[in-house]
Amino acid sequence: MSDMIEFDDRAAKAVEAMYLTPDVVMQRSHVMAAMGLRPGMHALDIGVGPGLLAYDMGKAVTKTGKVTGIDMSRPMVEMSAGRCADMPWCTFEHGEAEQIPLANDSVDVAVSTQVYEYVSDMGAALHEAKRVLKPGGRLVVLDTDWDSIVWHSSNRERMERVLKAWDAHLADPHLPRKLPHMLDTAGFTVTRRELIPMFNPDWNPHSYSAGIMKGIQGFVSGRDGISEDEARAWADDLRQLGEDGRYFFSLNRYLFVAVAG
Repeated sequence: MSDMIEFDDRAAKAVEAMYLTPDVVMQRSHVMAAMGLRPGMHALDIGVGPGLLAYDMGKAVTKTGKVTGIDMSRPMVEMSAGRCADMPWCTFEHGEAEQIPLANDSVDVAVSTQVYEYVSDMGAALHEAKRVLKPGGRLVVLDTDWDSIVWHSSNRERMERVLKAWDAHLADPHLPRKLPHMLDTAGFTVTRRELIPMFNPDWNPHSYSAGIMKGIQGFVSGRDGISEDEARAWADDLRQLGEDGRYFFSLNRYLFVAVAG
């Protein structure tokens, strides 16, 4: 996992900004609907990130319920705790998907959004999710398949090299196509599958693609023969296409709802 992004304070703030874009706000509403939370439930957020989803979860379960959020990034845990400080029934701690610090059969609904693609041992992660879920409990998973990306560029060859280098920030950039079989093997029954596109047909600095562009530029600089100057030229080209009215970005995310047997 040494090549993956380190979610320090700076990265945590960048993720928070991106998660506040209209694209991801829309995505979050889909995830909330899939969870079907009700007052009194215990919900688990695996890889809680900046706590935006956890905040909505806390409002849904109310003070009669409970939300537990775990993350391997301590800055993310601190950010989530601060965001949900007015809801003492929401608690956050350092933890990983492969070793969840909760008791067996203690959770009604677990959710993992854009997290499992960073996990090297998905067998262990799904085993842990099933262990903490009550029989009949739901696991909601959302992840990206980076083969689905369509991003207009004036230099297609450079775009392909940049995206190939970007793949290294994940344990599995193509996880969704494998998830149904993985979930079945782990003892889950998939009950719902949904496509959620991140679609930016026009340039908008407050969009998912504008936010991820900064992260990609920083990550690929100095990797796979891509110099800092070339990475900057890649990003500048996208902004220029936006100014010229020729910007286009589309990326597919895939949502699965699975019931623990």
